[in-house]
Amino acid sequence: MSEKYDVVVIGSGPAGYVAAIRAAQLGLKTACIEKWQNAEGKGVNGGTCLNVGCIPSKALLDSSHKYHEAHASFNKHGIAVGALEMDVSTMIARKEKIVSQLTGGIAGLFKANGVTALFGTGKLLAGKQVEYTDLKGKTQVLDADNVILATGSTPIDIPVAAVNGDTIIDSTGALELTEVPKRLGVIGAGVIGLELGSVWGRLGSDVVLLEALEDFLAMMDQQIAKDAKKIFTKQGLDIRLGCRVVGSEVNGKEVVVTYKNSDGEEQKETFDILIVCVGRRPFTEGLLAPDSGVQLDERGFVFVDDYCSTNAPGVWAVGDVVRGPMLAHKGSEEGVMVAERIAGQKTQMNYDIIPNVIYTHPEIAAVGLTEEQVKNSGEPYNVGIFPFAASGRAMAADENDGMVKIIANAETDRILGCHIVGPSAADLVQQVAIAMEFGSSAEDLGMTVFGHPTLSEAVHEAALAANGHAIHIANRKRK
Repeated sequence: MSEKYDVVVIGSGPAGYVAAIRAAQLGLKTACIEKWQNAEGKGVNGGTCLNVGCIPSKALLDSSHKYHEAHASFNKHGIAVGALEMDVSTMIARKEKIVSQLTGGIAGLFKANGVTALFGTGKLLAGKQVEYTDLKGKTQVLDADNVILATGSTPIDIPVAAVNGDTIIDSTGALELTEVPKRLGVIGAGVIGLELGSVWGRLGSDVVLLEALEDFLAMMDQQIAKDAKKIFTKQGLDIRLGCRVVGSEVNGKEVVVTYKNSDGEEQKETFDILIVCVGRRPFTEGLLAPDSGVQLDERGFVFVDDYCSTNAPGVWAVGDVVRGPMLAHKGSEEGVMVAERIAGQKTQMNYDIIPNVIYTHPEIAAVGLTEEQVKNSGEPYNVGIFPFAASGRAMAADENDGMVKIIANAETDRILGCHIVGPSAADLVQQVAIAMEFGSSAEDLGMTVFGHPTLSEAVHEAALAANGHAIHIANRKRK
Protein backbone atom coordinates (compact mmCIF):
# COMPACT_ATOMS: atom_id res chain seq x y z
CA MET A 1 0.00 0.00 0.00
CA SER A 2 1.41 3.39 -1.02
CA GLU A 3 1.93 6.28 1.40
CA LYS A 4 -0.75 9.00 1.23
CA TYR A 5 0.00 12.72 1.65
CA ASP A 6 -1.97 15.92 1.34
CA VAL A 7 1.02 17.55 -0.38
CA VAL A 8 4.15 16.12 -2.01
CA VAL A 9 6.80 18.65 -3.02
CA ILE A 10 9.50 17.63 -5.50
CA GLY A 11 12.57 19.79 -4.88
CA SER A 12 13.72 21.56 -1.71
CA GLY A 13 15.29 24.77 -3.00
CA PRO A 14 13.87 28.13 -1.83
CA ALA A 15 10.58 27.48 -3.65
CA GLY A 16 10.17 23.87 -2.56
CA TYR A 17 11.22 23.94 1.07
CA VAL A 18 9.21 27.09 1.77
CA ALA A 19 6.14 25.54 0.13
CA ALA A 20 6.59 22.39 2.21
CA ILE A 21 6.98 24.27 5.50
CA ARG A 22 4.00 26.54 4.84
CA ALA A 23 1.82 23.59 3.83
CA ALA A 24 2.74 21.76 7.03
CA GLN A 25 2.04 24.87 9.09
CA LEU A 26 -1.46 24.88 7.60
CA GLY A 27 -2.10 21.36 8.87
CA LEU A 28 -1.43 19.47 5.64
CA LYS A 29 0.46 16.18 5.74
CA THR A 30 3.50 17.07 3.65
CA ALA A 31 6.54 15.31 2.20
CA CYS A 32 9.42 16.94 0.34
CA ILE A 33 11.71 15.02 -2.03
CA GLU A 34 15.27 16.23 -2.71
CA LYS A 35 17.95 14.57 -4.83
CA TRP A 36 20.88 16.78 -3.79
CA GLN A 37 23.79 15.04 -2.04
CA ASN A 38 26.79 16.59 -0.31
CA ALA A 39 30.41 15.51 -0.76
CA GLU A 40 29.87 12.65 1.69
CA GLY A 41 26.92 11.32 -0.30
CA LYS A 42 24.39 12.42 2.30
CA GLY A 43 21.10 13.93 1.17
CA VAL A 44 20.81 17.65 1.90
CA ASN A 45 18.08 20.22 1.35
CA GLY A 46 18.40 23.69 -0.11
CA GLY A 47 18.74 22.99 -3.81
CA THR A 48 20.95 25.14 -6.01
CA CYS A 49 20.50 28.29 -3.92
CA LEU A 50 21.98 27.00 -0.68
CA ASN A 51 24.42 24.47 -2.11
CA VAL A 52 25.94 26.04 -5.23
CA GLY A 53 24.11 29.30 -5.84
CA CYS A 54 22.99 32.30 -3.81
CA ILE A 55 24.57 31.47 -0.47
CA PRO A 56 28.03 30.12 -1.41
CA SER A 57 28.54 32.83 -4.03
CA LYS A 58 27.74 35.55 -1.48
CA ALA A 59 30.14 33.97 1.00
CA LEU A 60 32.92 34.20 -1.57
CA LEU A 61 31.89 37.71 -2.58
CA ASP A 62 32.13 38.87 1.03
CA SER A 63 35.46 37.15 1.65
CA SER A 64 36.99 38.54 -1.53
CA HIS A 65 35.67 42.02 -0.79
CA LYS A 66 37.26 42.03 2.65
CA TYR A 67 40.57 41.04 1.09
CA HIS A 68 40.24 43.75 -1.54
CA GLU A 69 39.42 46.38 1.09
CA ALA A 70 42.45 45.42 3.15
CA HIS A 71 44.59 45.54 0.03
CA ALA A 72 43.29 48.74 -1.53
CA SER A 73 41.27 50.81 0.94
CA PHE A 74 42.42 50.40 4.53
CA ASN A 75 45.21 52.93 4.11
CA LYS A 76 42.61 55.65 3.46
CA HIS A 77 41.34 55.06 6.98
CA GLY A 78 44.79 55.20 8.51
CA ILE A 79 44.98 51.43 8.90
CA ALA A 80 48.41 50.05 8.03
CA VAL A 81 48.46 46.42 6.94
CA GLY A 82 51.56 44.32 6.43
CA ALA A 83 52.05 41.69 3.78
CA LEU A 84 48.64 40.33 2.74
CA GLU A 85 48.04 36.74 1.74
CA MET A 86 44.87 35.08 0.54
CA ASP A 87 44.36 31.50 1.68
CA VAL A 88 41.84 30.27 -0.89
CA SER A 89 41.37 26.93 0.86
CA THR A 90 40.30 28.70 4.06
CA MET A 91 37.91 30.89 2.09
CA ILE A 92 36.34 27.82 0.45
CA ALA A 93 36.17 26.01 3.81
CA ARG A 94 34.32 28.97 5.34
CA LYS A 95 31.87 28.88 2.43
CA GLU A 96 31.28 25.16 2.93
CA LYS A 97 30.67 25.66 6.65
CA ILE A 98 28.02 28.29 5.95
CA VAL A 99 26.34 26.01 3.42
CA SER A 100 26.35 23.13 5.91
CA GLN A 101 24.84 25.29 8.65
CA LEU A 102 22.03 26.53 6.43
CA THR A 103 21.16 23.20 4.84
CA GLY A 104 21.17 21.68 8.30
CA GLY A 105 18.87 24.49 9.35
CA ILE A 106 16.29 23.41 6.78
CA ALA A 107 16.40 19.88 8.18
CA GLY A 108 15.66 21.36 11.59
CA LEU A 109 12.77 23.43 10.22
CA PHE A 110 11.30 20.39 8.49
CA LYS A 111 11.42 18.47 11.76
CA ALA A 112 9.93 21.35 13.75
CA ASN A 113 7.04 21.74 11.31
CA GLY A 114 6.40 18.06 10.71
CA VAL A 115 7.55 17.86 7.08
CA THR A 116 8.69 14.39 5.99
CA ALA A 117 12.08 14.77 4.27
CA LEU A 118 12.72 12.20 1.55
CA PHE A 119 16.05 12.05 -0.27
CA GLY A 120 16.17 10.76 -3.82
CA THR A 121 14.24 11.58 -6.99
CA GLY A 122 10.58 12.12 -7.68
CA LYS A 123 8.67 11.57 -10.92
CA LEU A 124 5.09 12.74 -11.41
CA LEU A 125 2.80 9.97 -12.66
CA ALA A 126 -0.81 10.16 -13.73
CA GLY A 127 -3.44 10.87 -11.10
CA LYS A 128 -1.20 12.89 -8.76
CA GLN A 129 0.94 9.90 -7.91
CA VAL A 130 4.68 10.38 -7.39
CA GLU A 131 7.25 7.70 -8.04
CA TYR A 132 9.89 8.16 -5.34
CA THR A 133 13.30 6.53 -5.76
CA ASP A 134 15.55 6.83 -2.72
CA LEU A 135 19.34 7.26 -2.79
CA LYS A 136 19.80 3.48 -2.65
CA GLY A 137 17.58 2.90 -5.69
CA LYS A 138 14.50 1.62 -3.88
CA THR A 139 11.27 2.80 -5.50
CA GLN A 140 7.81 3.37 -4.07
CA VAL A 141 4.71 5.28 -5.15
CA LEU A 142 3.32 8.14 -3.08
CA ASP A 143 -0.33 9.17 -3.38
CA ALA A 144 -0.99 12.90 -3.05
CA ASP A 145 -3.98 15.19 -3.09
CA ASN A 146 -1.62 17.90 -4.38
CA VAL A 147 1.83 17.84 -5.95
CA ILE A 148 4.14 20.85 -6.12
CA LEU A 149 6.92 20.75 -8.71
CA ALA A 150 9.93 22.79 -7.56
CA THR A 151 12.90 21.26 -9.36
CA GLY A 152 14.66 24.54 -10.14
CA SER A 153 17.15 25.22 -12.91
CA THR A 154 20.57 24.20 -14.17
CA PRO A 155 23.34 26.06 -16.04
CA ILE A 156 23.03 26.26 -19.83
CA ASP A 157 25.77 24.48 -21.76
CA ILE A 158 27.05 25.77 -25.09
CA PRO A 159 28.74 23.49 -27.66
CA VAL A 160 31.43 26.07 -28.50
CA ALA A 161 32.73 25.90 -24.91
CA ALA A 162 31.83 22.50 -23.53
CA VAL A 163 32.39 22.26 -19.78
CA ASN A 164 35.16 19.77 -18.91
CA GLY A 165 35.36 20.48 -15.17
CA ASP A 166 39.01 21.48 -15.43
CA THR A 167 39.89 24.43 -17.65
CA ILE A 168 36.28 25.09 -18.73
CA ILE A 169 33.82 25.22 -15.85
CA ASP A 170 30.31 26.43 -15.09
CA SER A 171 29.12 28.56 -12.18
CA THR A 172 29.21 25.55 -9.85
CA GLY A 173 32.84 24.85 -10.66
CA ALA A 174 33.71 28.51 -10.17
CA LEU A 175 32.76 28.15 -6.50
CA GLU A 176 35.24 25.32 -6.00
CA LEU A 177 38.49 26.73 -7.43
CA THR A 178 41.42 25.95 -5.16
CA GLU A 179 43.69 28.72 -6.42
CA VAL A 180 43.39 32.11 -8.06
CA PRO A 181 43.71 31.81 -11.86
CA LYS A 182 46.04 34.39 -13.40
CA ARG A 183 43.92 34.76 -16.53
CA LEU A 184 40.18 34.23 -16.12
CA GLY A 185 37.67 34.32 -18.96
CA VAL A 186 33.93 34.57 -18.38
CA ILE A 187 31.39 33.97 -21.13
CA GLY A 188 28.45 36.14 -20.18
CA ALA A 189 28.42 39.48 -18.37
CA GLY A 190 25.08 38.98 -16.69
CA VAL A 191 24.34 38.58 -13.00
CA ILE A 192 26.28 35.36 -12.43
CA GLY A 193 29.19 36.33 -14.66
CA LEU A 194 29.65 39.68 -12.94
CA GLU A 195 29.48 38.20 -9.46
CA LEU A 196 31.95 35.40 -10.16
CA GLY A 197 34.22 37.69 -12.15
CA SER A 198 34.22 40.08 -9.20
CA VAL A 199 35.20 37.35 -6.73
CA TRP A 200 38.29 36.24 -8.59
CA GLY A 201 39.15 39.68 -9.93
CA ARG A 202 39.42 41.03 -6.38
CA LEU A 203 41.79 38.22 -5.53
CA GLY A 204 44.14 39.02 -8.41
CA SER A 205 42.83 37.41 -11.59
CA ASP A 206 42.95 39.33 -14.87
CA VAL A 207 39.26 39.00 -15.76
CA VAL A 208 37.79 39.31 -19.26
CA LEU A 209 34.01 39.06 -19.65
CA LEU A 210 32.74 38.27 -23.15
CA GLU A 211 29.12 39.34 -23.59
CA ALA A 212 27.22 38.61 -26.82
CA LEU A 213 24.73 41.45 -26.34
CA GLU A 214 25.61 44.98 -27.42
CA ASP A 215 24.00 46.49 -24.32
CA PHE A 216 25.40 45.94 -20.84
CA LEU A 217 22.83 44.46 -18.43
CA ALA A 218 20.09 44.88 -21.01
CA MET A 219 17.36 43.93 -18.51
CA MET A 220 18.28 46.80 -16.18
CA ASP A 221 17.61 50.52 -16.40
CA GLN A 222 20.23 51.63 -18.91
CA GLN A 223 21.32 54.77 -17.03
CA ILE A 224 22.11 52.57 -14.03
CA ALA A 225 23.74 49.93 -16.26
CA LYS A 226 26.05 52.47 -17.90
CA ASP A 227 27.09 53.89 -14.55
CA ALA A 228 27.72 50.37 -13.25
CA LYS A 229 29.86 49.49 -16.25
CA LYS A 230 32.08 52.53 -15.62
CA ILE A 231 32.51 51.48 -11.98
CA PHE A 232 33.35 47.86 -12.84
CA THR A 233 35.78 48.93 -15.56
CA LYS A 234 37.50 51.18 -13.02
CA GLN A 235 37.77 48.14 -10.74
CA GLY A 236 39.66 46.26 -13.44
CA LEU A 237 37.00 44.06 -15.04
CA ASP A 238 37.50 43.95 -18.83
CA ILE A 239 33.91 43.88 -20.12
CA ARG A 240 33.66 43.34 -23.89
CA LEU A 241 30.20 43.76 -25.39
CA GLY A 242 28.98 42.41 -28.70
CA CYS A 243 31.45 39.51 -28.51
CA ARG A 244 30.09 36.15 -29.62
CA VAL A 245 32.17 33.10 -28.75
CA VAL A 246 32.49 30.78 -31.76
CA GLY A 247 34.95 28.21 -30.47
CA SER A 248 37.35 27.07 -27.77
CA GLU A 249 40.34 24.76 -27.69
CA VAL A 250 41.99 23.27 -24.64
CA ASN A 251 45.77 23.44 -24.95
CA GLY A 252 47.30 21.69 -21.98
CA LYS A 253 46.43 23.75 -18.90
CA GLU A 254 45.12 26.65 -21.00
CA VAL A 255 42.03 27.26 -23.05
CA VAL A 256 42.07 29.36 -26.21
CA VAL A 257 38.77 31.11 -26.91
CA THR A 258 37.82 32.33 -30.37
CA TYR A 259 35.17 35.02 -30.61
CA LYS A 260 33.84 37.61 -33.02
CA ASN A 261 33.79 41.17 -31.74
CA SER A 262 31.14 43.81 -32.35
CA ASP A 263 32.72 44.59 -35.74
CA GLY A 264 32.57 40.95 -36.80
CA GLU A 265 36.31 40.51 -36.53
CA GLU A 266 37.60 37.18 -35.24
CA GLN A 267 39.69 37.45 -32.07
CA LYS A 268 41.45 34.98 -29.79
CA GLU A 269 42.16 35.08 -26.04
CA THR A 270 44.00 32.58 -23.87
CA PHE A 271 42.86 31.85 -20.32
CA ASP A 272 43.87 29.57 -17.47
CA ILE A 273 40.23 29.09 -16.56
CA LEU A 274 37.08 29.77 -18.59
CA ILE A 275 33.73 30.12 -16.79
CA VAL A 276 30.58 29.61 -18.87
CA CYS A 277 27.79 31.82 -17.49
CA VAL A 278 25.28 32.20 -20.32
CA GLY A 279 22.18 31.63 -18.23
CA ARG A 280 20.13 28.84 -16.72
CA ARG A 281 17.34 26.59 -17.98
CA PRO A 282 14.48 24.87 -16.16
CA PHE A 283 15.38 21.42 -14.83
CA THR A 284 12.70 18.88 -15.76
CA GLU A 285 14.75 15.81 -16.74
CA GLY A 286 13.02 12.68 -15.44
CA LEU A 287 10.37 14.76 -13.68
CA LEU A 288 7.27 13.98 -15.74
CA ALA A 289 5.85 10.68 -16.91
CA PRO A 290 4.30 10.87 -20.41
CA ASP A 291 0.80 10.55 -18.93
CA SER A 292 1.33 13.04 -16.07
CA GLY A 293 -0.86 15.59 -17.84
CA VAL A 294 1.59 18.44 -17.23
CA GLN A 295 2.61 20.53 -20.22
CA LEU A 296 5.86 22.38 -20.89
CA ASP A 297 5.95 25.62 -22.84
CA GLU A 298 8.10 26.32 -25.90
CA ARG A 299 11.12 27.19 -23.70
CA GLY A 300 10.90 24.09 -21.54
CA PHE A 301 9.24 25.71 -18.51
CA VAL A 302 6.31 24.03 -16.78
CA PHE A 303 3.21 25.85 -18.02
CA VAL A 304 1.26 27.48 -15.17
CA ASP A 305 -1.39 30.14 -14.68
CA ASP A 306 -1.08 33.27 -12.50
CA TYR A 307 -1.48 31.12 -9.38
CA CYS A 308 1.15 28.52 -10.38
CA SER A 309 -1.44 25.86 -11.17
CA THR A 310 -0.56 23.55 -14.08
CA ASN A 311 -3.09 22.18 -16.56
CA ALA A 312 -3.18 18.94 -14.53
CA PRO A 313 -5.68 19.23 -11.64
CA GLY A 314 -3.99 19.29 -8.24
CA VAL A 315 -0.52 19.76 -9.70
CA TRP A 316 1.34 23.03 -9.13
CA ALA A 317 4.78 24.33 -10.09
CA VAL A 318 6.89 27.08 -8.54
CA GLY A 319 10.31 28.74 -8.75
CA ASP A 320 12.84 28.52 -11.56
CA VAL A 321 10.95 25.74 -13.29
CA VAL A 322 8.15 28.18 -14.25
CA ARG A 323 7.94 31.48 -16.13
CA GLY A 324 9.29 34.70 -14.69
CA PRO A 325 12.65 35.76 -13.29
CA MET A 326 14.85 33.04 -11.82
CA LEU A 327 15.07 34.53 -8.35
CA ALA A 328 15.04 32.65 -5.06
CA HIS A 329 12.68 35.12 -3.39
CA LYS A 330 10.23 34.94 -6.28
CA GLY A 331 10.13 31.16 -5.91
CA SER A 332 9.73 31.34 -2.14
CA GLU A 333 6.72 33.63 -2.38
CA GLU A 334 5.20 31.38 -5.04
CA GLY A 335 5.70 28.47 -2.64
CA VAL A 336 3.78 30.32 0.09
CA MET A 337 1.02 31.31 -2.34
CA VAL A 338 0.51 27.74 -3.57
CA ALA A 339 0.54 26.20 -0.08
CA GLU A 340 -2.07 28.70 1.08
CA ARG A 341 -4.25 28.21 -2.01
CA ILE A 342 -4.14 24.45 -1.46
CA ALA A 343 -5.37 25.15 2.09
CA GLY A 344 -8.31 27.10 0.69
CA GLN A 345 -7.00 30.64 1.02
CA LYS A 346 -7.21 33.17 -1.85
CA THR A 347 -3.57 34.29 -1.67
CA GLN A 348 -2.22 36.19 -4.67
CA MET A 349 1.24 37.40 -5.63
CA ASN A 350 2.23 40.76 -7.07
CA TYR A 351 4.64 39.91 -9.87
CA ASP A 352 5.13 43.58 -10.72
CA ILE A 353 7.04 44.25 -7.50
CA ILE A 354 9.82 41.68 -7.33
CA PRO A 355 13.25 43.16 -6.47
CA ASN A 356 16.22 42.08 -8.57
CA VAL A 357 19.76 42.31 -7.17
CA ILE A 358 23.30 41.85 -8.46
CA TYR A 359 25.69 41.36 -5.54
CA THR A 360 28.73 43.03 -7.00
CA HIS A 361 30.36 45.88 -5.13
CA PRO A 362 28.71 48.26 -5.34
CA GLU A 363 25.47 46.32 -5.55
CA ILE A 364 22.89 46.87 -8.27
CA ALA A 365 19.22 46.58 -7.35
CA ALA A 366 15.94 47.31 -9.06
CA VAL A 367 12.21 47.02 -8.57
CA GLY A 368 9.40 47.95 -10.93
CA LEU A 369 9.72 49.45 -14.39
CA THR A 370 12.84 50.84 -16.03
CA GLU A 371 12.81 54.29 -17.61
CA GLU A 372 12.96 52.63 -21.04
CA GLN A 373 9.84 50.57 -20.27
CA VAL A 374 7.91 53.57 -18.99
CA LYS A 375 8.95 55.71 -21.95
CA ASN A 376 7.91 53.02 -24.44
CA SER A 377 4.52 52.71 -22.75
CA GLY A 378 3.80 56.38 -23.38
CA GLU A 379 2.99 56.97 -19.72
CA PRO A 380 4.02 60.47 -18.55
CA TYR A 381 6.72 60.27 -15.91
CA ASN A 382 9.17 62.14 -13.74
CA VAL A 383 12.62 60.98 -12.69
CA GLY A 384 14.42 61.74 -9.46
CA ILE A 385 18.12 60.96 -9.09
CA PHE A 386 20.41 61.32 -6.12
CA PRO A 387 24.12 60.41 -6.33
CA PHE A 388 25.85 58.74 -3.41
CA ALA A 389 28.65 61.26 -3.92
CA ALA A 390 26.30 63.75 -2.23
CA SER A 391 25.53 61.44 0.72
CA GLY A 392 27.39 62.23 3.92
CA ARG A 393 27.06 58.65 5.16
CA ALA A 394 28.35 57.22 1.88
CA MET A 395 31.31 59.60 1.89
CA ALA A 396 32.17 58.71 5.48
CA ALA A 397 32.21 55.03 4.50
CA ASP A 398 34.20 55.70 1.30
CA GLU A 399 31.26 54.26 -0.67
CA ASN A 400 30.30 57.19 -2.84
CA ASP A 401 29.99 55.53 -6.28
CA GLY A 402 26.57 55.19 -7.87
CA MET A 403 23.10 56.67 -7.48
CA VAL A 404 19.46 56.14 -6.56
CA LYS A 405 16.91 56.65 -9.34
CA ILE A 406 13.16 56.82 -8.75
CA ILE A 407 10.58 56.97 -11.54
CA ALA A 408 7.06 58.23 -10.83
CA ASN A 409 3.96 58.88 -12.89
CA ALA A 410 3.93 62.58 -13.77
CA GLU A 411 0.19 62.92 -13.17
CA THR A 412 -0.55 60.66 -10.17
CA ASP A 413 3.00 60.68 -8.69
CA ARG A 414 2.66 56.91 -8.09
CA ILE A 415 6.10 55.27 -7.92
CA LEU A 416 6.70 53.12 -10.99
CA GLY A 417 10.23 51.93 -10.36
CA CYS A 418 13.42 52.33 -8.39
CA HIS A 419 16.93 51.54 -9.62
CA ILE A 420 20.08 51.73 -7.55
CA VAL A 421 23.77 51.15 -8.07
CA GLY A 422 25.64 51.79 -4.87
CA PRO A 423 26.30 50.67 -1.29
CA SER A 424 23.61 48.45 0.28
CA ALA A 425 21.48 48.75 -2.85
CA ALA A 426 19.79 45.41 -2.10
CA ASP A 427 18.49 46.69 1.23
CA LEU A 428 17.67 50.20 0.07
CA VAL A 429 15.54 49.09 -2.89
CA GLN A 430 13.39 47.03 -0.53
CA GLN A 431 12.24 50.25 1.15
CA VAL A 432 10.83 51.40 -2.18
CA ALA A 433 9.36 47.96 -2.91
CA ILE A 434 7.35 48.19 0.30
CA ALA A 435 6.19 51.68 -0.65
CA MET A 436 5.16 50.47 -4.11
CA GLU A 437 3.23 47.53 -2.63
CA PHE A 438 1.05 50.06 -0.83
CA GLY A 439 0.68 52.29 -3.92
CA SER A 440 2.80 55.10 -2.50
CA SER A 441 3.68 58.25 -4.36
CA ALA A 442 7.10 59.86 -4.58
CA GLU A 443 5.68 62.58 -2.33
CA ASP A 444 4.82 59.95 0.30
CA LEU A 445 8.46 58.91 0.45
CA GLY A 446 9.55 62.53 0.38
CA MET A 447 7.36 63.30 3.40
CA THR A 448 8.71 60.35 5.38
CA VAL A 449 11.37 61.14 7.99
CA PHE A 450 14.62 59.25 7.34
CA GLY A 451 17.34 58.91 9.95
CA HIS A 452 20.54 60.91 9.55
CA PRO A 453 23.18 60.15 8.59
CA THR A 454 22.09 57.04 6.67
CA LEU A 455 22.46 55.64 3.19
CA SER A 456 18.68 55.50 2.98
CA GLU A 457 18.59 59.29 2.87
CA ALA A 458 19.60 58.85 -0.79
CA VAL A 459 16.22 57.18 -1.38
CA HIS A 460 14.51 60.09 0.37
CA GLU A 461 16.32 62.66 -1.74
CA ALA A 462 15.66 60.80 -5.00
CA ALA A 463 11.95 60.75 -4.15
CA LEU A 464 12.07 64.49 -3.46
CA ALA A 465 13.99 65.05 -6.69
CA ALA A 466 11.23 63.36 -8.71
CA ASN A 467 9.11 66.45 -8.01
CA GLY A 468 11.94 68.96 -8.08
CA HIS A 469 12.15 69.26 -4.28
CA ALA A 470 15.57 67.74 -3.51
CA ILE A 471 17.45 69.56 -0.78
CA HIS A 472 21.00 68.29 -1.00
CA ILE A 473 21.51 68.51 -4.77
CA ALA A 474 20.48 71.07 -7.36
CA ASN A 475 17.13 70.13 -8.90
CA ARG A 476 16.84 69.61 -12.63
CA LYS A 477 15.06 72.29 -14.59
CA ARG A 478 11.75 70.95 -15.83
CA LYS A 479 10.39 71.56 -19.30
